[in-house]
Amino acid sequence: QVQLVESGGGLVQAGGSLRLSCAASGSISRINDMGWYRQAPAKQRELVAAVTAGGSTNYADSVKGRFTISRDNAKNTIYLQMNSLKPEDTAVYTCNADIIVVGWYFGMTYWGKGTLVTVSS
Repeated sequence: QVQLVESGGGLVQAGGSLRLSCAASGSISRINDMGWYRQAPAKQRELVAAVTAGGSTNYADSVKGRFTISRDNAKNTIYLQMNSLKPEDTAVYTCNADIIVVGWYFGMTYWGKGTLVTVSS
């Protein structure tokens, strides 16, 4: 059984910062790509940022220069440092990872339950 558990969400004023964490646990052989998605009320889920096992990153245009994704492979954890937050960043942020479980040869996509980020104006 594999689990992704997010933490670090909350309420912050516009211009403030938050740091999200997502830790993967369970019978993990290898973790490939990991990323953060978000879904605001009445909007579709969108990719915010992603990081490969080798450390390559990509970001949504709307967060470039403000958000930074990082990864600690020893801890099976990724982080999302969010600076200069805007009210439009308000959403449920969910962690996603492509994980190869022990005894398997291909990866499967796992999702966390999400953490709410609310940015007040």
